[in-house]
Amino acid sequence: MRKPNLIVFLTDQQRADTIVGEGSRRVHAPNLCKLASESVIFERAYVTHPLCVPSRASLLTGMWPHQTGCTKNGISLDPRFRTFAELIGDDSYHPAYMGKWQLGDEAKRQRGFRNWISTEGVSDYSRFLGLRGYRPDKPDGSFSERLVSQLPLDISKPRFLEEHACEFIEKHRRDPFVLFVSFVEPHSPYNGPLNLEHALEDVELDATAVAPVNDNIPLRYKLMREWQQAEAVRDRKRLPNLFFFGVTPDEYRAMKQRYLGLITMFDRSIGGILSCLEQTQLLDKTIIVHTSDHGDMLGAHHLFGKEVMFEEAVRVPYLVRLPSRHQGLRVVQPVSHIDFLPTLLDLLGEPKPDQCAGKSLAPLLNGEPTPPENIFMEWSPNRFKVMKGTKLAPRRTIKRAMNESTRAVISPKGWKLCLRDQDLNELYNLPTDPIEAHNLYYQPDHRAIIEQATRDILSWQQTTADTLKL
Repeated sequence: MRKPNLIVFLTDQQRADTIVGEGSRRVHAPNLCKLASESVIFERAYVTHPLCVPSRASLLTGMWPHQTGCTKNGISLDPRFRTFAELIGDDSYHPAYMGKWQLGDEAKRQRGFRNWISTEGVSDYSRFLGLRGYRPDKPDGSFSERLVSQLPLDISKPRFLEEHACEFIEKHRRDPFVLFVSFVEPHSPYNGPLNLEHALEDVELDATAVAPVNDNIPLRYKLMREWQQAEAVRDRKRLPNLFFFGVTPDEYRAMKQRYLGLITMFDRSIGGILSCLEQTQLLDKTIIVHTSDHGDMLGAHHLFGKEVMFEEAVRVPYLVRLPSRHQGLRVVQPVSHIDFLPTLLDLLGEPKPDQCAGKSLAPLLNGEPTPPENIFMEWSPNRFKVMKGTKLAPRRTIKRAMNESTRAVISPKGWKLCLRDQDLNELYNLPTDPIEAHNLYYQPDHRAIIEQATRDILSWQQTTADTLKL
């Protein structure tokens, strides 16, 4: 009997509500929609850390960011920690990785993957563009994000990855394979050939994007918001056709319109890859997974990007299509990306490696009732820009906030506690306040809940050798 193939579609900065919830119906992503209808959908999937490198390291190793040391961007994954391809004990599998890597050298084949197609920096993609007459606009011979975002669809990164993925599938149609296709989209600069795919009047904003500013949030978030809004004013003059941040609801809406266009762009390439599986009669011999490394605020709470613990940044799409099942199944209890790697290895018949902190979610995939558990997340200090001359707080207080660390837990009942070593704490009741508009931490009525959740975090820290003092 043939072993199942595995394809993982990994996106960058894609929010959960582009796949689940009422708002997802307005997103033009027919291929993901069809895939979701045949998949197990984890409606509340959470990352380990709302930033690219820490999250990707967890996905590929099954370890927490504080364990791998990948706690911020710009860090290469230590060779001591084995990745997915190195952890597969079955040599009959042919593993390939295509697209954004971000855990080390992008250009060279990495960490047990036998096939490697690079798209970042001086890469296979930059050479592809050079052969088509495009000249690099960066000193190192690579192409800037801005230039790439202005290219036509037929030479976009998603289309480039689609073509290479289809070539790989055709070549290895008789061998069991593992294929990661890692799209950069819908990451900023929120610009592409399908900017106008979604009508502006159909783009809905988050309730907290149009509500008055809430100041009962950590100082670090306020500093980010202030700098982003100042930058938006400058960008309006320098880059009138690109939106990284916004100030007004109209700017938020225009930015989100372009963001959704990027989702449509990679959705078309996912559709092309799925068609290749059908043509090679491998669709029902392949496990298909889709998820993202973190979400995007898109103006919610008047913030942009990631790097915060709000739901828009930490919840991501996560679906799994099994060859043996063609009916969709929705899992409503929260799950964590820490379980991503042991789950996929389990589906391939491989045991859980010792380095993995999580467990297999295969029982949930098979419809077996499993008691919900606490979901943990973390944040470590990362450099970010602060508006020059800010008056939000004294300089010493600002410095503390910039260096804060967070440990967060979401209980099975939906209480979300964020504890910080050097900034404001937060408590939200997600079932009654899903948009996190009301920070209950400093109200006296919830001390018992806070004390229990604090014990849970401290116990998790002890179990995972996390030495941060809260």
